[in-house]
Amino acid sequence: MSEPRNAADGGGHASPGPHIPHGVRSWRREIAELAALFLAVGLAHVITTLLGHRDPGPVVLVGLGLALIVGSAAHRRLSASGVVRPRARVRAEQPTSLWRVRARVAERPGRLAALAGAFARLRCNILALQIAPAGSAAMTPGGCDALDEFIVEAPATLTPLDLWRAVDRAGGVDAVVVPAQVRDLIDPGIQALLLGQRVRDNPGELVAAMSELLRTAEVGWQEPGEPVSGDGPAVMTIPVNADAALVARRPDLPFTPTEAARAAALAAAARHRHWADE
Repeated sequence: MSEPRNAADGGGHASPGPHIPHGVRSWRREIAELAALFLAVGLAHVITTLLGHRDPGPVVLVGLGLALIVGSAAHRRLSASGVVRPRARVRAEQPTSLWRVRARVAERPGRLAALAGAFARLRCNILALQIAPAGSAAMTPGGCDALDEFIVEAPATLTPLDLWRAVDRAGGVDAVVVPAQVRDLIDPGIQALLLGQRVRDNPGELVAAMSELLRTAEVGWQEPGEPVSGDGPAVMTIPVNADAALVARRPDLPFTPTEAARAAALAAAARHRHWADE
């Protein structure tokens, strides 16, 4: 089995500074308001008592209000000096990286769960999953009959080798780990439909649209009779018309039969517009 073919360093974010949680501020404000209410009611009863009534209630209310105010002020001073600390703590956000992980997997119960468990043990979050249809001899050597591709969000401290080893232990064959981008989270089916409409409206956008579809910048025209440099699953020739074809290369990640079918459909959209214009 081959080692991962690419790696990228994850970015980081500065940890936020300490601050007083919102809940602490809320109960302090409520205590102050309650104390003010006790004082107001107590003062009202004092005035009434001075007018001739006898009742110990005002004294009690005033005392409670003053005690709450003094206690709140003392707690604030202790908190500022660091003696009293809020129990609630804000957890610093950890930097993460996006990876595309592809592996051939035997179509048997529990295989996909084993891969998901391997990612979970590394504290990775699966953001997207693509499973290529079974039955293609090009992607089922060695008895495997499915191609699983994950987009995972992993802690920045993890390396491609860490991910590769986890997939290998979980039963994945010939795992490939390459950096992913946020745009890779777009559903490929929906993306293919949108790009097809774009090419039908303007066939001149075919190369750019094909680059987006296959997620590679290495897409160019091949003239009739011109030999194609390189071969294998990392190079794909896409016939467009009788006079020319497109050649796509993606050395870090081989093309799949599903991607080849989508590329052919996109080229057909350009031909359809060409015939309509004629």
